[in-house]
Amino acid sequence: MLKKNVETFLGCDAEYTEAKIVLFGAPFDSTTSFRPGARFASAAMRRESYGLELYSPYQDRELTDAPLFDSGDIELCFGDSARALDDIRVRAAHILADGKLPFLIGGEHLVTLGAVRAAAERYPDLHILHFDAHADLRDDYLGAPLSHACVLRRCHEIVGDGRIFQFGIRSGDKSEFEWGKGKVRTHLFDFAGLDEALCALEGKPVYLTVDLDVLDPSVFPGTGTPEPGGVSFDALRRALQACCERARIVGADVVELSPHYDASGASTAVACKIVREMLIALSKQ
Repeated sequence: MLKKNVETFLGCDAEYTEAKIVLFGAPFDSTTSFRPGARFASAAMRRESYGLELYSPYQDRELTDAPLFDSGDIELCFGDSARALDDIRVRAAHILADGKLPFLIGGEHLVTLGAVRAAAERYPDLHILHFDAHADLRDDYLGAPLSHACVLRRCHEIVGDGRIFQFGIRSGDKSEFEWGKGKVRTHLFDFAGLDEALCALEGKPVYLTVDLDVLDPSVFPGTGTPEPGGVSFDALRRALQACCERARIVGADVVELSPHYDASGASTAVACKIVREMLIALSKQ
């Protein structure tokens, strides 16, 4: 049984045995290709989450309406990506084995791979919903196959063709888009087609991964690779609520906040509010 973290995310202080959803942090950013700092996200989000209310007027529910548990950060080896990913896999597998939903806070996007490996071991027919500015479908980045720029390519090797649905994508190497045709269902720029995707995913186990740089930098500048032309906060909130309420989510993550690139703290507040809305929506399952 996992132990409660000393400092928890707002409202996530139930007992482990009671909780349906278990948070854990993966403070890792060793493969970041532009601006590092996502390793500080989980600590910043826990601290700043207390600037929010428990109550969501969007959903007319509170975080404490369902028991939530925060198991804290994993101590990860920054010099060994493979070892860090396996530590993440072990934590997610532990949570899944106890019949609970693992909710990962990153960290750079590579951390998703560890949690997806655990989810795929338990659910061989796993599908992935991916919100991001970047396709993340490179086979390698500067010779490294384990990179945040390659994470969905590695996930595809696990789940196979037609099981990854991408939304908000507006950046990537041309070869990524060419490789993805017929393999990955990529929806460019926004959430058009999400309703159809959710219909296709009905009843199937789904891992939901949210790279916060899907948001426009005017809303969310605190990230390592900001990409102009992103979605609004409310568009992302509505899309995530629909996914959490309608899809059979078996694991989820929120990644790529780098809090020190936004001294105002607004980006951290945005990240915390997204997590709050996802947790409340997921707790309805």
